[in-house]
Amino acid sequence: VDLRDIRIVEQVGGTVDDSELVRGIVFQKGSSKASGGPTTVENAKIGLIQFCLSAPKTDMDNSLVVSDYASMDRTLREERKYILGLCKAIKKSGCNVLLIQKSILRDAYNELSLHFLAKMDIMVITDIERTDVEFICKSLGCIPMTHPDAVKPDKLGHAKHVAEVVMQASSQRVVKVVGIENPGKTVTVLLRGSNDLVLAEASRSLHDAQCVVRSLLKERAFIAGGGAPEAEMALRLKEYALTTTGMASYCIRAFADSLEVIPYTLAENAGMKAVQLVTELRKQHAEGISGTGINVKKSAVTDMYESNVIQPLLVSISAINLATETVSMILKVDDLIVVA
Repeated sequence: VDLRDIRIVEQVGGTVDDSELVRGIVFQKGSSKASGGPTTVENAKIGLIQFCLSAPKTDMDNSLVVSDYASMDRTLREERKYILGLCKAIKKSGCNVLLIQKSILRDAYNELSLHFLAKMDIMVITDIERTDVEFICKSLGCIPMTHPDAVKPDKLGHAKHVAEVVMQASSQRVVKVVGIENPGKTVTVLLRGSNDLVLAEASRSLHDAQCVVRSLLKERAFIAGGGAPEAEMALRLKEYALTTTGMASYCIRAFADSLEVIPYTLAENAGMKAVQLVTELRKQHAEGISGTGINVKKSAVTDMYESNVIQPLLVSISAINLATETVSMILKVDDLIVVA
């Protein structure tokens, strides 16, 4: 499961309940409306370009000195002719929705190019980040075009509907692309929130939920939560420690004691009497009720399965493996160098 196939677009305004899952792409910036360009396109043919729709510049920092009006007019005519040629090549390919990637070398577009594209009824979405190119190509099935000669119809993506939408409870605009002809295994989550803090917290919570689902798909098993598996493992390890002798017995018992830190910390963070609850938890597991854990809502030890408090098995396995490897690595250190 690749979480990069799920793109999260954050927009301030509204509430978290206004968030939605879009089976397509959402562009955070609205379309360019220079010279009255279209904001809605049906049966869209979408092209992604990585070259600049502006006058070329030299590789070195040179300056052009114009001494008379005739030279100035000739320079402007050549620039206009060059940009018009680029726009005609895009129009000839059949593209009616154009995505322009950001450029750090020079302007990716200028007002003149936007004017020509608007006259050709081409919807323009600017400032596409380099990091988003892979997701866009995977979603739309298009191929990035790095040179004007590479603008071909077979490199375009196709969608039924592309439109600029005004977000509710705000004046911000986004562009939605839906009805993709050959969709990849990607989706976009349009996340809403009243301010940046709410959005950041909602984004973290959504990422945590995605990680839980990914863990479940990797290891298709659930176990009880609330510290129940750690308490059960601690009990079994202590019983096993009694059957061994020497240093191994002490190590196994110490490992069992460390596992009880999980339910103890859970109770302590919830503001409950940790010692009393962990003692009760040991008693329940010793009586054979292996699903009991700490219920922070009721401040008591209850059956986690009945309370629907469960977690993916891979979460506990990964935590125990990581902790064990960390301690093993520390124990292998022969000496410590104290830096003043």
